[in-house]
Amino acid sequence: MCSYIVEKAALYGSAKGANGWMRIDTANVYYDHPYHTPLDHALAIDFVNEAEGARERIAVELSAESALALVDKILAALKSGEAAHGALPHQHAHDHSHAHAHDHTHHADEKAEATA
Repeated sequence: MCSYIVEKAALYGSAKGANGWMRIDTANVYYDHPYHTPLDHALAIDFVNEAEGARERIAVELSAESALALVDKILAALKSGEAAHGALPHQHAHDHSHAHAHDHTHHADEKAEATA
């Protein structure tokens, strides 16, 4: 049974897709049946720019084990970066205090569009 529950994280960054680089401001993260990866369930992350209507997305599907390993490597990279370059900034020079907000939303409409 699909849950259609999405963890939503505000971001400040960029991603490269089929049309080149784009600004991203949101990651939609969910664990459900993948669209492409040959697994029963996968962690999916859709990077979008909601401020510009989320017309384009960068999608990633990972096994649970791969997702956990990636989390470990992200934390390790931030730790070594902090050691090499000094304390990590708590927010970007612009006001992005919302960057750590979490929001639960339902994913049914987007999932239905993708399978149609």
